[in-house]
Amino acid sequence: METITIVLLLLLAVILSGILSRVVPLPLPRPLFQIALGGVIGLVADWRVTLDPEIFFLLFLPPLLFLDGWRIPREELFKDGKTVLELALGLVVFTVVGMGFLINWMIPSMPLAVAFALAAVISPTDPIAVSAIAQRVPIPKRMMHILEGESLLNDASGLVCLRFAIAAALTGAFSAQHAALNFLWVALGGIAIGAGLTWCVARAKGVVSRYYGEDGGSQILISLLIPFGSYLVAEHLHCSGILAAVAAGLAMGFVETSGELEATTRIRRNTVWDTIQFTANGIIFVLLGEQLPAILASAAETVRITGHHQPWWLAIYVVAINAGLAALRFLWVWLSFRLTLFRAGQPQRTPNWRIVAAMSFAGVRGAITLAGVLTLPLTLADGAPFPARDLAIFLAMGVIIMSLAVASVGLPVLLRGLQMPEPSHLAEEDAARLAAAQAAIAAVERAEHEMAEGRDDADLYVGAAARIMDAYRKRIEGRQGTTEERATVRLLERIDRDLRLAALRAERTEIYRLVRQRKLGSAIARKLVRELDLLEARFAG
Repeated sequence: METITIVLLLLLAVILSGILSRVVPLPLPRPLFQIALGGVIGLVADWRVTLDPEIFFLLFLPPLLFLDGWRIPREELFKDGKTVLELALGLVVFTVVGMGFLINWMIPSMPLAVAFALAAVISPTDPIAVSAIAQRVPIPKRMMHILEGESLLNDASGLVCLRFAIAAALTGAFSAQHAALNFLWVALGGIAIGAGLTWCVARAKGVVSRYYGEDGGSQILISLLIPFGSYLVAEHLHCSGILAAVAAGLAMGFVETSGELEATTRIRRNTVWDTIQFTANGIIFVLLGEQLPAILASAAETVRITGHHQPWWLAIYVVAINAGLAALRFLWVWLSFRLTLFRAGQPQRTPNWRIVAAMSFAGVRGAITLAGVLTLPLTLADGAPFPARDLAIFLAMGVIIMSLAVASVGLPVLLRGLQMPEPSHLAEEDAARLAAAQAAIAAVERAEHEMAEGRDDADLYVGAAARIMDAYRKRIEGRQGTTEERATVRLLERIDRDLRLAALRAERTEIYRLVRQRKLGSAIARKLVRELDLLEARFAG
């Protein structure tokens, strides 16, 4: 009963955080409100949630990473693939080495291996936190795609570095060759498992649907199980479950292009996944806040580990670590952009400092860092306490909160009026709309002939088909004119969309009024409202 009560309380905190983020006029992302509410729960309630890192990883990360990989524009990710890999692999190693020595220099009482372990858990950026920041800050699309791609892939490299840092702390030995080979197995194995499992499941469910029909509920449930299956199989084979979930999401985007799924199933599935994303994201940060009072309670002992007596030294260390992370990230991003996004032959060969600074500020830490630092063992091989474990947890928590706060304040200033070098996709969109309209006209003509053949009322079919094809021909004519004509067409489409949305909302309001006056049954009302919702989703999208 207590567990159920805790879960319900966490869900209530997620709901309240959404309300507070809209009510409070400050431009703060929802995760900061969720952390604060979690802290209140940790202070007021007698309940304590013991975070088992393995369970935490399994419950929350696979579905969220899978969804991010599924929805990220794959062509944009591959177009900036070099930049993403430089940030996801090179920057992580650069950060682990640089921050490991810096932390050990600042806090000599923390052994070098433990300092490297702390550097490893704070090196990956968090896709969940990045998405939360983007909800309140208008990040340029190309920058957002690079940040998402980086945060999806750097978790594996950071956690592999953590694994070897812990091994070095426990055994006192480290092999670079073994680490490199292990990283290849962990990364490539995880990618292969995630992509392969998704492809096999998609083929199997496609065969079943073709021969026995489609069950929408089963299709949605299958999509929910794929990330967990990929993660568990990869972890069982000692590969990266995180990369397996990401690869499964990317593969899901490819297999979905077959278009075999029914439209209503896709709409229902999107709704389910949106709810899961909102809930899981929120619970992660509420749990993070709920852990904060217990960590602060041991602050006095944590300060003594550093050799000081004043608690404010911990704040100095958190600020210094964040400054070091930002400096290393700024330097690496500048070099990466200089070599990739701003290559020779382009009008602008030197990266704009605001772009580099924005990329540095956007490198926020989150759930991956929290769960990673909690995996630090309690004892060494000889049974002695793991050195500076509480201090590492406190510093990691401080880095998470400060990176979120700094990004919330600094990004809006840096991004105001900022443009990244990204191509326009209007021509590509126009070409797709033309091709789709031409295919629709051909399909209507074929269907009209088949339906009207041998019927006495064939004129009715011809008239209905003509009306539909006229609408498509108008779309084609509007997309084939000059630039000014196409701009006028887009303006007319926007006006038409706004008018249609106003009409649909009026229809829905009237239906609800009829229900309240008991002039319309609830079953018919639900059917009509669902039809209106589908139309509104079409025009609003």
